[in-house]
Amino acid sequence: MIAADLRGKTALVTGGASGIGLATVEKLASCGARVAINDLPAGERLAREVARLHRLGREVHACPGDVGNPADAGRMVKAAADALGGLDFLVNNAATPGTSTPIPPDDFARMDEAFWQKLVSVNQIGPYRCLSAAAPYLKKSRGAVVNVASTAGLGRGASSSVYAATKAALILLTKEWARALGPEVRVNAIAPHLVEGSGWDCRWTPEDIAETVAHIPLRRAGRPDDYAEVIFFLLAGAGYVSGETIVVDGGGVG
Repeated sequence: MIAADLRGKTALVTGGASGIGLATVEKLASCGARVAINDLPAGERLAREVARLHRLGREVHACPGDVGNPADAGRMVKAAADALGGLDFLVNNAATPGTSTPIPPDDFARMDEAFWQKLVSVNQIGPYRCLSAAAPYLKKSRGAVVNVASTAGLGRGASSSVYAATKAALILLTKEWARALGPEVRVNAIAPHLVEGSGWDCRWTPEDIAETVAHIPLRRAGRPDDYAEVIFFLLAGAGYVSGETIVVDGGGVG
């Protein structure tokens, strides 16, 4: 695993209490960064993970909030920046598939207006809300942003065509935001494929997962740590990389 001395650096990770987000929090905090962890206010997951990381000596702060809510997203980012004394890094990881089972492209009844509105608000506009609120802090610190997109946004299959569309938009927005915030702020993205232990793999049968893995050159699903390491590289290094989306998929699916 790569490492860097991030003492004195600050980060906000949305959707940071599980999966790729939590692995990213752990990686940043283990290298000395102070990290604000965002997750939905409901439930005990955020408080539990913050308490666990405190026991490990990590300096983390709970910043509950819903990125799908226009007012809540801005408030949450400000709370994170206030708690940390600024922001060096933003990881736009929070997202939702909106379904526990795949929706065929022709099932327009399940992909109704409400479904579209929810996924667009969380997956597409949510990162914009967070980036817009964080931009002044990031410009001051000459920081970096990583958006967590998906291979779904590259036409590689998805839980729904709506989900794929929101991730495709995020890939495009990554380039737009790199132009908008440069030269002070670098903006990049990763496009994960299958994520082991994410909970989202409940959309697929074990047979589907096994068949997919059999076609991946590295012959396994990606673990949250695999994706967090690439996010870490784009934040802590990669000083001349901006506007790019790095596909992280074990070598591609044939």
